[in-house]
Amino acid sequence: MADQILVFYGSYRSDRMGIRLATFIVSELRTRGSNVELIDAKAVGLPMLDRMYKEYPTGTAPPAMEALAAKIKAADAFIFVTGEYNWGMQPGLKNLTDHFLEEWFWRPAAIASYSAGRLSGARSSFIWHGTLSEMGMIVVSSTLAVGPIAQTLDANGKPIGELGTVIKKAFPRFADDLAWWTEAGRAQRGRSQPPY
Repeated sequence: MADQILVFYGSYRSDRMGIRLATFIVSELRTRGSNVELIDAKAVGLPMLDRMYKEYPTGTAPPAMEALAAKIKAADAFIFVTGEYNWGMQPGLKNLTDHFLEEWFWRPAAIASYSAGRLSGARSSFIWHGTLSEMGMIVVSSTLAVGPIAQTLDANGKPIGELGTVIKKAFPRFADDLAWWTEAGRAQRGRSQPPY
């Protein structure tokens, strides 16, 4: 059974560099045989959080929110591709994730971070780890950190130069870690209902 993985990306900027990393991850996971979909917060276009999905009476949530809730519930695992904004997390990605809660429960998540500089979004990755755990996901220990992103991946998400070689070499461990937890979670959900 192919893993059903959602890759979330949250930049709203006009010159988005992180889409390169999201594209790279989607391509690499497909090569490994996973069913992968990129969820672009800007394309989904949810408003600033006013009401969570669960706060709408059944069938009355906005169509984009309803469709995304169904995809999240059906997924086996998630990857969050996050940039670093002033030592913090991307507001677009945070806003998108906050519309949901129980939909995330009992599935693994992995974090891939990036920045224009050499720290590769590490501070944002650190913040996301606690946030995703609080939202009911099991966050795998392996991370993917890319920076400077413009010197690592080209506009089509293809690795370039020495840094591209490094990220290509690092990806299998990241993906293997997520795949192990994805299989474990799917098997456990098949054996027993989550406790809440």
